[in-house]
Amino acid sequence: MCGRTACSLGADNLRRACAYRDRRGRRRQPEWVREERYQPSYNKGPQSSGPVLLSRRHLHQDADSSERVLMDMRWGLVPSWFKNDDPSKLQFNTSNCRSDTMLKKSSYKGALLKGKRCVVLADGFYEWQQQQSGGKQPYFIYFPQTKDAVDEGAEGNEWKGWRLLTMAGIFDCWEPPSGGEMLYTYTIITVDASKDVSFIHHRMPAILDGDEAIRKWLDFAEVPTQEAVKLIQPTENIVFHPVSTFVNSIRNNTPECVAPIELGAKKEVKATPSNKVLLGWLKNSQEGSPQKKENDLPKWKSQFIHSPSPKKTSADILQQWLGKQGEPAAKKHKT
Repeated sequence: MCGRTACSLGADNLRRACAYRDRRGRRRQPEWVREERYQPSYNKGPQSSGPVLLSRRHLHQDADSSERVLMDMRWGLVPSWFKNDDPSKLQFNTSNCRSDTMLKKSSYKGALLKGKRCVVLADGFYEWQQQQSGGKQPYFIYFPQTKDAVDEGAEGNEWKGWRLLTMAGIFDCWEPPSGGEMLYTYTIITVDASKDVSFIHHRMPAILDGDEAIRKWLDFAEVPTQEAVKLIQPTENIVFHPVSTFVNSIRNNTPECVAPIELGAKKEVKATPSNKVLLGWLKNSQEGSPQKKENDLPKWKSQFIHSPSPKKTSADILQQWLGKQGEPAAKKHKT
């Protein structure tokens, strides 16, 4: 499943990170719709709002369906047919949508068949592993990051910063029966967990890996539903690291939420000297987060970069920064 995410990029850099090529091969950046509503966060949960990509044609019927826009939507789909004046009265949870029933359940089927497909953006997502002791251990899960990622994020017109996790979603637009502002909401599609993360949880979000998959999912005018749903598969191209139970409380919204910890040590954020060093670095580089300037980057990203070279893994890079052996790092599960 997927019940918590982080998305800490400011609005301008989020747009840069979502650069794409349109049908004519032109390099484009999606335009923001209601940009002023977007708020970066290290700890987003259902009923909060978050950034999604969708085809411009959903908003402008004469637009090229390959063009994309960014919009801040509420997490938890409210079907367009819902008749109550209060969307919070919806009696069932729609933050996640199972891939095996999305074409059967009325909450999602209508929107999906109308092409209301979106891509939910995040630095990564959190998942909790059930412990034998009865507790739960949280993990942060994200795309591998290349070692050439730079702090500035952009070199020329090309984004070189954190690679955003791109999750397949369905959105809908609900209008209050008595009139009022239209409410845009979304759900994240989930699939069986891939082999690497199945020890954490048996479900995971459907992740679209690469711009071609994103293009096909978003371009509803060119790619019919039955073709698009073939993209909904588990992916092995993810890495993860354990994080503190500090993230458990949705009220906690600082870089500590994503900071790696060493399993076996206390889970409190400031429990060990190594965590104190890392957290001090995170705090200094993200002073005032998440109420930071919108163009700021998630500076903590350099702690989790993943090298494609087998000789230098993400663990090596993190350990090099810490200057110690055996410190927590991004990893893939060994079976």
